[in-house]
Amino acid sequence: MRAAAPAKVNLYLHVTGKRPDGYHLLDSLVVFAGAGDVVEAARADCLSLAIDGPFGAALAGEADNLVLRAARLLAEAGFVAPRVALRLIKNLPIASGIGGGSADAAAALRLLARLWGVEVPEGLALQLGADVPVCLAGRAARMQGIGEVLLPAPALPDCGILLVNPGVAVSTPSVFKARGGGFRAPADLPAGWDSAAAMARDLAALSNDLQEPAVALAPVIGTVLETLAALPGALLARMSGSGATCFAIFATPAEAAAAADEITGTGWWTHGGGLAAPAGDT
Repeated sequence: MRAAAPAKVNLYLHVTGKRPDGYHLLDSLVVFAGAGDVVEAARADCLSLAIDGPFGAALAGEADNLVLRAARLLAEAGFVAPRVALRLIKNLPIASGIGGGSADAAAALRLLARLWGVEVPEGLALQLGADVPVCLAGRAARMQGIGEVLLPAPALPDCGILLVNPGVAVSTPSVFKARGGGFRAPADLPAGWDSAAAMARDLAALSNDLQEPAVALAPVIGTVLETLAALPGALLARMSGSGATCFAIFATPAEAAAAADEITGTGWWTHGGGLAAPAGDT
C-alpha cells in the first residue's frame, strides 16, 4: 500500500493574530502541487521506518520522524499494535515551506487507518503539526486558526505552478520571530476564478506575511523570487509558507514545466506542472 504526500503550497498567508499561548492565527489558501513524497506501508512484526529518495539522507539521523509519531498516535487511539513496516521516499526538500513532513505524516495516517481499519480521531492530526490537518484532507482548502479550521477553497481554474527551492533550510520559529508589525485581516476571496490570470490578479493584492522576514534571513529567497517573476508567462511569484520554496503561477501546466527547464542551470530544486488531484491511496 502506498499514499502520495503532495507538496502543500500557500498561495497567500496572512498572520491574523496571536493566541495567549503564543500560537499565531493564520488565514491561507492552500493548494497541492504534483510534486511530492511517497509513503508505503506493509504489515510486519514491529514498527519500523526506512527512508530513501533524493532528500532521504538528511532525515537518516532523525530518532522520531513525524511518520513514526503519526503511526504511534493512531495505534494508541485505535487500540491496535503498531506492527507495520513504513517506507518514506523523500522527494521534497527538507524544511522548505511546502509541508513535506506534514504531508508525510498525513499520508501515513491515511494509509494506516485503512490498513488497521480505524478512523483518524478528530484533533489527532493537529497534534502532529499545524499543516497536518489540511494535508490529511488532501485537497485545496482555506486554512484558518492555527491550522485546525478548514473551509472550502474557491473554485480553482486550470493552471500551472512552478516550485523552486534554492537549497537553504529556513527555521519557521526564526521567521515568525523576525516578523515585525501587526496583524492582517483575513482575505476577501471570490467564489472562484475562471482563469489563472484572474486568480493571480486577486492573489497579487494579498501577501505572504512571512516572506519579508524569510528574505531577510535568507536573501537567496529574494533572488529566486526575482528569477521567477522574470520568467515568460509568470503571472505571480511568491514564497510558500515560511520558505524557502517559492512558486510561480502560469496559465497552463505545460508553461510551468517549460519554465522549470529555463532555470535548470541554477542548481536549485525545481518542479513544474499542474495541481495535484485530491490525495488517495493505492
